[in-house]
Amino acid sequence: MGLYRDDGIVLRTQKLGEADRIVTVLARRTGRIRAVGKGVRRTKSRFGARLEPFTHVDLQLYTGRSLDVITQAETVRSYGEPLSADYPRYTSGVAMLETAERFTPVEKEPALRQFLLLIGGLRALSEGAHDPRLVLDAFLLRSLAIAGYTPALSECALCGATDLATGSGEHSGSGGSRVFAIAAGGTTCRPCRPPGAATPSVHTISLMSALMRGDWAAADSSERRHQVECSGLVAAYLQWHLEHSIRSLRHVEHV
Repeated sequence: MGLYRDDGIVLRTQKLGEADRIVTVLARRTGRIRAVGKGVRRTKSRFGARLEPFTHVDLQLYTGRSLDVITQAETVRSYGEPLSADYPRYTSGVAMLETAERFTPVEKEPALRQFLLLIGGLRALSEGAHDPRLVLDAFLLRSLAIAGYTPALSECALCGATDLATGSGEHSGSGGSRVFAIAAGGTTCRPCRPPGAATPSVHTISLMSALMRGDWAAADSSERRHQVECSGLVAAYLQWHLEHSIRSLRHVEHV
């Protein structure tokens, strides 16, 4: 490929040698890239500060044998400063970066939808208009949807029934709880209920639906207990499908 240009979000960095750094970026066209920033840890580096997590950067890179090399970096927008000033928003942002990396396991495989979702999630966090955990849960649910793991929320994940109380007829919306089975793929009707399924409040399932479709009026007005229950279900569902824990979620849950 030789010399190429792309813009992306810095997901993480790691030290390399005495002055270099390996930078992992989710790029608009190229997908996830691992590239070397030579000399960026030196105090006189021309663009070291631009290659920090949460930064949207415009990059020029050169294709290397094992790792590409960053030859130029310009900041498009930095989300790090507004997020680092608020611990709940910062930890939610870190969880977003880690999740985005987990959902792009193959290097240089285009992932435009995941990139755009990450940009939108970081922007929403930095603006602070919504509770950061709600923003994170919306991001996680939509990341799952992009990956093909959309949870069933209005019908049985096993038989497709819309009446989740009896398994037949129209969905009535009555009752104080719903059956949610992570391994089954979401809500199930009572007859299909597998062992070990959870029984969250119907309001919790409604909150999950609101976050999926971007109904922030409904999400913002939800009760705290339903938000907590929703976060637990989303985290468990995410980690089931990733088959790997998102380590940064442990810090978010303690906020």
